[in-house]
Amino acid sequence: MDLPVHNTLILSDLHLGAETSHAREATRVLKENRFQRLILLGDIFADLNFARLTKDHWKFLGYIRKLSNPKRNIEVIWVEGNHDHGLTNIMSHLVGVRVYQRYVWQYDGLRHIAIHGHQFDGFQVNNVRLSEFGTSLYLTLQKLDFKSKPIVRLIDRLNTRWLRMSHKVSAGALQYARQRGADRIFCGHTHAAMHVEQDGIHYYNSGGWVDSRLTYLTVDEQGVQIHEYNEHEYAEHEYAGRADDRDSSQERGEADSSLADFADESGLLEDVEYESVGR
Repeated sequence: MDLPVHNTLILSDLHLGAETSHAREATRVLKENRFQRLILLGDIFADLNFARLTKDHWKFLGYIRKLSNPKRNIEVIWVEGNHDHGLTNIMSHLVGVRVYQRYVWQYDGLRHIAIHGHQFDGFQVNNVRLSEFGTSLYLTLQKLDFKSKPIVRLIDRLNTRWLRMSHKVSAGALQYARQRGADRIFCGHTHAAMHVEQDGIHYYNSGGWVDSRLTYLTVDEQGVQIHEYNEHEYAEHEYAGRADDRDSSQERGEADSSLADFADESGLLEDVEYESVGR
């Protein structure tokens, strides 16, 4: 049975390089859905340190590269997040996608805007260095924390609740959409999936992929849907024999060979053309 084709699938805050990044699950979602447009809505990376990328992280990037192949006829968009800063020019070439500060499109007679959302986070805007220090501390604690990661998960929740403050991001996004005549606006950043409607304008947050609740959005003729990842729904044979408690350091030991495979399979060993960053 053929799956329905969504106009757009939106996924954000994967934080590749972080111990808690669910890159394998995100790749499953992309493989098990059909869509005309994919929007990576920011913070795809945790920081600039590629040495933290595991085999599953490289596999996700490899699949993005495959989706961006013109033969697939899928538009792949990367909207820059605050954690992606400094990587966009490199990654636009590496995975063959266009990178924007915001992305605007028309669908079903409605104007849509996708923007990461840190622009509406007063703490992030006014305390860039402190936020960067917090990210560094977060990644360090991931190495020291217990297997279930209670400390880093607690920090992530507190960071979302008190620093990013979902209601402030949604309020800022709705005002931004109103000023630009948009009917729907989509953000990430807060790691909390939600929907707010105000005066006919709809705000959607795509959530994140670093905690226990993994979510993404789809846009089609039925409207906008918030989906939560279900392990059983997306189980695939290629992962059937893989242990869930596999040591991440073992994966990093395979990262170099995985990077070589990624470069070969995705066409990075050949000359490619790519779009400059859209502003």
